[in-house]
Amino acid sequence: MDDQAKKIRWYNLALMAFVSVWGFGNVVNNFANQGLTVIVSWVLIIALYFVPYALMVGELGSTFKDSNGGVSSWIRETMGPTLAYFAGWTYWVVHVPYLAQKPQSVLIGIGWIFNQNGNLVNDMKPLTAQMIALAIFLGFLWIASRGVTSLKKIGTVAGISVFVMSMLYIVLMVTAPAIRGITPATTDITFKTIMPEFNFAYFTTLSMLVFAVGGCEKISPYVNSMNKPSKEFPKGMIVLAIMVAISALLGSVAMGMMFDANNIPKDLMMNGQYYAFQTLGEYYGVGNFFLVIYALSNVLAQVSALVFSIDAPLKILLGDADKNFIPDGLTKVNKHGAHINGYLMTAVLVGILIIVPALGIGDMNSLFKWLLKLNSVVMPLRYLWVFLAFVMVKKASDKFHSDYKFLKNDKLALGVGVWCFIFTAFACIMGMFPTGIETFTKEWWFQITLNVGTPFVLVGLGLILPQIAKGNKQA
Repeated sequence: MDDQAKKIRWYNLALMAFVSVWGFGNVVNNFANQGLTVIVSWVLIIALYFVPYALMVGELGSTFKDSNGGVSSWIRETMGPTLAYFAGWTYWVVHVPYLAQKPQSVLIGIGWIFNQNGNLVNDMKPLTAQMIALAIFLGFLWIASRGVTSLKKIGTVAGISVFVMSMLYIVLMVTAPAIRGITPATTDITFKTIMPEFNFAYFTTLSMLVFAVGGCEKISPYVNSMNKPSKEFPKGMIVLAIMVAISALLGSVAMGMMFDANNIPKDLMMNGQYYAFQTLGEYYGVGNFFLVIYALSNVLAQVSALVFSIDAPLKILLGDADKNFIPDGLTKVNKHGAHINGYLMTAVLVGILIIVPALGIGDMNSLFKWLLKLNSVVMPLRYLWVFLAFVMVKKASDKFHSDYKFLKNDKLALGVGVWCFIFTAFACIMGMFPTGIETFTKEWWFQITLNVGTPFVLVGLGLILPQIAKGNKQA
């Protein structure tokens, strides 16, 4: 009975995955990107991409239950150590744009805490704001290098608070017309207004949707801790998909009720979460109470995510380093257990990505949106390794055994794995095209050059370390 009590049930898994995968920003950013048509987009992306993705992760976790559960270990088992290194490098390096944006988010949140508006960052010149963001990043990089864990614990509480308030927003906003007599800002919510036009402009927004629903490989280690994984894991993932769908759909409707879908504020991606809670407070007669609580929680959660994302991916890359690919110098740790030269490499790459865009992008709103879009292009690159590992498992299905199978028909499962790989790659490529600015202007060319160049440079840098490691061995 004790062993059974310790097993993770399907509802435990669904809740854990929901908290780790989903966030209010996903609703705000994609509504800002697509307006009401995002409602249909959510249905399609969840049914055709998210559900099979999550179930594939379950099968991979079960297949390689004795590994550490990471993507690089799956690639090592299916394709060898060289590609495993590149999978590990990709997992780490895609966090560089993520780390470059977190200080921006912290600065924006601080402005809302003290001013209750977005003017602090809106009124700054991009280079000034980015210099402050760089200082914030370097400060927390130093804190992370000292092994400080209290911020992570505070961030966990803050993250839960942000999540609870996000759910509260949806409930209070959807019921506001009935409870408070609020007239919705968008009244024309019909089949016609929610159906996207599947044109070039639409396809450039897909990467943001993929970015929103990705990352469920984090839960793969829990597959083998479940009670009857072959039955309960898919049940948990289906419940997760239903929860994400409800949150995404109701959240998008709530945003449409609060903001005119035909006249979306230009800075909704940057300030939309704060506008939402400020307006909600006005509806319910509590002033800026919701806003301040959300801003405080969000800043602490962003700070925690910044510290954790500096440290954790680096440990995955360097903690069990293969000396054929990782130079000895990068594995050096200080007395706090931090990979100090790895931190220095992180500081250089993130610093460049914080400062260089500010030299060619004219205002902070455009800069914030660009960096968010870049994240949606770069971060899903790590998902490609998940689908590649799954495809290789299906191609050698007689060699690999799993207690849980996504689909009993291996050829059909292989086809779904190929579909997810191609769709992810397509979304990343289309996401490279700038949106919201005039085509072929100087800024458009600057943004697309960065969008295309950054992924190639970041992933390409992974070719350098094995050469250095080889040189060290010959010396």
